[in-house]
Parts: sequence; C-alpha cells; structure tokens
Amino acid sequence: MHMHPSTIRRIRPLVLGIALLLPALAWGQQASRIEQQMTPEQFRAAGLDQLSAEQLANLNAWLNRTLDVETTRAAEQAKQEVEDENRGFLNFGSNESVTGHVQGTFSGFAKGRQYTLDNGQVWRQTDSASLAGVQLQNPAVEISPSLIGSAWYMKIAGYNTRAKVERVK
Repeated sequence: MHMHPSTIRRIRPLVLGIALLLPALAWGQQASRIEQQMTPEQFRAAGLDQLSAEQLANLNAWLNRTLDVETTRAAEQAKQEVEDENRGFLNFGSNESVTGHVQGTFSGFAKGRQYTLDNGQVWRQTDSASLAGVQLQNPAVEISPSLIGSAWYMKIAGYNTRAKVERVK
C-alpha cells in the first residue's frame, strides 16, 4: 500500500505518541514492586528498608493503583488529543463537527478553493457547490461529517448551501 507523503506526515504524530505511551502502559499493567524499581542504595536511602513486610505490601499496592489510574488517564488524554488533531483526515480521528471562523474574506464556494480556519486547519472544496455574490469577513463555519461514508461538508452561518470539503492541513 502506497501512502501519500502528506498522509504520512499526518499519521507520524500518532505513531510517535503510541510508541512513547507503550512502555508506560506496559509498566502500569504489570504489578510492580518498588524494591524492584530502585537500586538497593536508593531503597535504603529512602528509608524503605525500615518498613515491615505488611507496610511494604501496602505501599506497593497503593503505587500500583496510582500507576493504573494515571496510565489510564494519560492514555485517554493522548487518544483524545490525537483524535482532535486528526479530525477530518481520511477516516481517522473524531467525527465531531469542526466549528470556527474562516480567516479573512470568504468569497463564496467554488470547487478547488481552500478555506483556512482560525484553528489553523485548511479545508479544500471538492464538489461544485457554489455560493455566488457573497463577501463575508471571518464568517462562522461548521464542518460536519456525512451520516454515511467519510465525506465532510462545510456550511457558512446564515446560509443553507453546503460544500463537500476535505482537510488538507
């Protein structure tokens, strides 16, 4: 399967994020004992060698619960960030609508025209929908996914015309 270079650039942060997260997830999934994570010198320097077996077991149980909670929280946050960042690319990312404002002057819809949003996203019109005679400054916009398939449609506030768009940046 051949991937377009822009697709590779968009997916690269996801791969990097997963690669960075995997060791933390693996470490958090296995029960860990603090005495295995520290050198004997560190263990003694922290005064942990003074704990009874029961106290040490309680400390390890607490650490493992904390690691599980934090690892789960970090994984959920990373997943949400990746979905938000990649919304509108291919069939990847969140399917929630994108809202914002078109930067600068909006001169209507035309096939091939690109629209830059205030969040930095750039969308290109792929169909022949038109909205002629319109000149708006920084109009509010909503870009919504189709109910079926992977198409996205842009609508300018106050107008019913929708244009089929694809995200390019």
